[in-house]
This record gives sequence, structure tokens and C-alpha cells, in this order.
Amino acid sequence: MRVAVQSQPFDVGAEVSGFTAKVRGAGAVVSFTGLVRDEGGNLSGMEIEHYPGMTEKAIRGIVEEAVSRWSLVDALVIHRHGKLAPGEAIMMVATAAPHRADAFAAAEFLMDYLKSRAPFWKKELGVGGEAWVAAKDADEDALKRW
Repeated sequence: MRVAVQSQPFDVGAEVSGFTAKVRGAGAVVSFTGLVRDEGGNLSGMEIEHYPGMTEKAIRGIVEEAVSRWSLVDALVIHRHGKLAPGEAIMMVATAAPHRADAFAAAEFLMDYLKSRAPFWKKELGVGGEAWVAAKDADEDALKRW
């Protein structure tokens, strides 16, 4: 199990390949990569803040829960902080399990947690100024299924 909270970019392909190469006893590996979205074409970037130590501990705790709930062989979460440009990878999740259903469910659980509960604060930087990203009802609703 690996949790990384970092400012530097990561190579998604290399991370998935490295993760897959080291898992034993898995029949499925699922990965998801989230990108900084610019839906309206007005975003110049995003700043992500966090409390070092607290953030990693919180994410590690939810990864441990996913590992036990879905009998995962391994799990990986990478989340960036600092200033990111539109299109950059902001986070990734990878899960490995004996069967695909567990790998998919655990990955979705982790993504829903990261979107709604992980202690990050996101500010969008645009042509019209800056604005903190507020929680969305749809993201909160997604957590209810777990």
C-alpha cells in the first residue's frame, strides 16, 4: 500500500506499470487518473492546499479500510498539491484484487472519498479571479452508497 501527497507531477503509465509489476495474487488491477478540468475554458490553473502529515494519515486510513473491505492485494493513491495547470494529472488511484469486482468497487470508493472527504482545499484561478471550490451535492451523494 502506498500513499503519496506530492507537488511534483507523476508519470501515470510508469506508476500503473510499476504497481502492476509488483502485485502478487491479483487477477485485476484498476486505475483511475483525475485531471484538472477546464469546463468553461476560463481556468488558468488550480491551487491545492493541505496540512502535511494530517492529509497522508487521513488518506492512509481510508486506503486501509478499502483494503480490508474488498480484500485488496495492494492499493496506491497519489494526490498532488500546489499549483496545477488545466489538463495536468491531479490524482490517481490503483487497486489490485483477486477479482475485478473488488478492484473496481475499491477504486470507486477511494475516488469518492478523495473527491469529498480528503483534507484538501482547492482554489480555481481564472480570468475572472479566484474562487475556492465548494463541495457538490452529487459528490456527497456518491458517498452514501458506501
